[in-house]
Amino acid sequence: MPFTPRVFSGIKPSGDLHLGNYLGAIRRFVPLQDTHETIYCVVDMHAITVWQEPEDLRRWTYEIAAAYIASGLNPERSIIFNQSQVVEHAELSWIFNCVARMGWMARMTQFKDKAGENSEHVSLGLFAYPSLMAADILLYKSTGVPVGDDQKQHLELTRDIAKKFNHDFRKQIKSLGFDEEYFPHTESMVTGPATRVMSLKDGKKKMSKSDASDMSTIYMMDDADTISKKIKRATTDPEPLPSEAAGLEGRAEASNLVSIYAALADRSVDDVLREFGGAGWGTFKPALADLAVSVLSPIAGEMRRLVGDKPEMDRILRNGADRARAIAVPVMDEVRQIVGFVR
Repeated sequence: MPFTPRVFSGIKPSGDLHLGNYLGAIRRFVPLQDTHETIYCVVDMHAITVWQEPEDLRRWTYEIAAAYIASGLNPERSIIFNQSQVVEHAELSWIFNCVARMGWMARMTQFKDKAGENSEHVSLGLFAYPSLMAADILLYKSTGVPVGDDQKQHLELTRDIAKKFNHDFRKQIKSLGFDEEYFPHTESMVTGPATRVMSLKDGKKKMSKSDASDMSTIYMMDDADTISKKIKRATTDPEPLPSEAAGLEGRAEASNLVSIYAALADRSVDDVLREFGGAGWGTFKPALADLAVSVLSPIAGEMRRLVGDKPEMDRILRNGADRARAIAVPVMDEVRQIVGFVR
């Protein structure tokens, strides 16, 4: 039987939200409400793979949920919830731990980057979290995931796990009246400019909440003056802007700023360069700062209002969790039967 067109994605509450989270993820979520069933999660279980202060974790969970809504997600149209309220994520993750192979996990480049030379001392959760990510996606039989370039490897692992589960249990799956595929082949949805927002101080490094320089990252809660100051002090080269995208090759900082402008304005990079080609940074940076402030300031204001209304945020998250479980519980009932658990 065909799978329902359904999108799942999530953001980890492990620090203050920044422009990269917004352009690389949240902004892309909104139009999908018109074409798919949409499920957007605050993945708080992923956050604790490294130590989090509990009060910070709660604050960041509310902040991400507020950012979803302030950016245009409608909690009546999209399912918005925090992961830990739906225990089926953890149960399916354990089953996938028993399907996935150690070698698959060991190849995950993000684990290597995060663990570094200290891999013997990081949590087991950090090593196995791609399995939880696969469970997040497949628990809802999601057909698409709007992911950034850095998450493509994890989505490939999700497809490997789904394929192996479908193969290993094909007889049991067919006995329940399904075709041989119980879980779908989930596709990535990576489109548009600024899919990977880079540091304002180093165009070869991803924008990050953990950067040593606060001037490298625009946070969603930054005020207008701070946003403008960070953009105007962003690292650039001495050359004027080219008139077409090919002229940005080898100019990481220039490419980053133009891509940010294009994404904020919903325009192509070539279109932006047609307007600003030949201009210097003294012209372009103020224009980018004005655009960023006009887009981000209303979102920040609404986020502050929502975060200040804890009862309303709790209501939205509980309602979203109830709606998520309405999908997840029947799936887990079938999965338990497929793998042979006594019900």
